[in-house]
Amino acid sequence: MSESYPLIDVVIPAYNEQDAIGKVVWEIPQFVRNIVVVNNDSTDNTKFNASRAGAIVVDEPQRGYGMACLTGIEYIKSLKVPPDILVFLDGDYSDYPEEMEDVVRPIIEGKADFVVGSRTKGKSATGSMTFQQIFGNRLATSLMRWIYKADYSDLGPFRAIVWEKLLALDMKDETYGWTIEMQIKASQHRLKVQEVPVNYKQRIGTSKISGTVKGTVMAGYKIIWTIFKYL
Repeated sequence: MSESYPLIDVVIPAYNEQDAIGKVVWEIPQFVRNIVVVNNDSTDNTKFNASRAGAIVVDEPQRGYGMACLTGIEYIKSLKVPPDILVFLDGDYSDYPEEMEDVVRPIIEGKADFVVGSRTKGKSATGSMTFQQIFGNRLATSLMRWIYKADYSDLGPFRAIVWEKLLALDMKDETYGWTIEMQIKASQHRLKVQEVPVNYKQRIGTSKISGTVKGTVMAGYKIIWTIFKYL
């Protein structure tokens, strides 16, 4: 990317992703200014491997996907020069970091304030998404379409948003409802929203959400609860 492009920072929540986090950090495009990995009380070498790969590592001892994202945002707030765009993606290597240019392009071109990378519109490797994830996505996006007139196809974690617009959303959720809270609030704030296709591969390691019965049930409950919370 050209030097005339806006400042772009990345936040990656990570809990016990020692085998994946280095690969994620290494494959993030060079146009990114800061890569912030939020070490969410990991008990393995996630912190060390992220730092060795070149990321800024911020510790967050309270577990929770949303909590890690909020901590990442607080770190970005502390910078003397804020970014123009903030990107979120997972630390499990299921996303393709090199597709970040596609995710931020609609914002750079002035066509969007908020972009969701849609796995539904892209190509997902066999087994990369569980039945629970597919069903949950369809249910959640259908409910958002029905209740909020918000036309999403996915709750994908790979997303980009204009920094000032993100601050205006006043994000709160500390756990599984983070992604859907952002999407609902983006629609309520009348942000210009786009989805772009992103590809998806099998993650490294076992999912902390869809990989366990407890995680699946809790995530499903929180997503549905969040949808009705913002009515």
